[in-house]
Amino acid sequence: MQDLKDHIIDSLGDAVNSVDIHDFGNKGEEITVNARRAEIVKVISFLRDDPVCRFAALMDIAGADYPARDRRFDVVYHMLSMQHNRRIRVKITTDTAVPVPSLTALYPNADWYEREAFDMYGISFDGHPDLRRILTDYGFEGYPLRKDFPLTGFVEVRYDDERKQVVYEPVNLPQEYRSFDFMSPWEGAKYVLPGDEKAEEA
Repeated sequence: MQDLKDHIIDSLGDAVNSVDIHDFGNKGEEITVNARRAEIVKVISFLRDDPVCRFAALMDIAGADYPARDRRFDVVYHMLSMQHNRRIRVKITTDTAVPVPSLTALYPNADWYEREAFDMYGISFDGHPDLRRILTDYGFEGYPLRKDFPLTGFVEVRYDDERKQVVYEPVNLPQEYRSFDFMSPWEGAKYVLPGDEKAEEA
């Protein structure tokens, strides 16, 4: 893995910010490449085509939201080399304003993965042939996997028997969310449940 790491750093230079090796114990080691957003097509092309790498399969494109950061989103590419039997992870950061270059010209299956990231997080991809929602309903407001998206959403959907159609209405919560403290519900128990601090204090 160290040889592969050195090869990637030497070959890609300034296109990557860092390359790290993670040890997952008996599951083996994996490499994470922290790439520059503008260079993602170059980085992925190299990892796919270079004979030492041969990460020919794009397994997934995932998102992660960190609202406190200026570039709040991580876009994570998971790739597999069947020839060398190893995996690699490529990460870039972006925000709500600047689109990420699309990989649809390199991997046709990136089409669906990028649409999913757009639908769930609002991450846009420059050069995508058909960037529209894929999982949520028509007219859906917001992006469900962002940390600031409300747990209830903004609207609820039900079938109205009188109108004989599906209707969208603002969310109405007849009861507030309960606040769970994750302690034992058996306050009066004469025995101590493992890990139950409240029972131990009693």
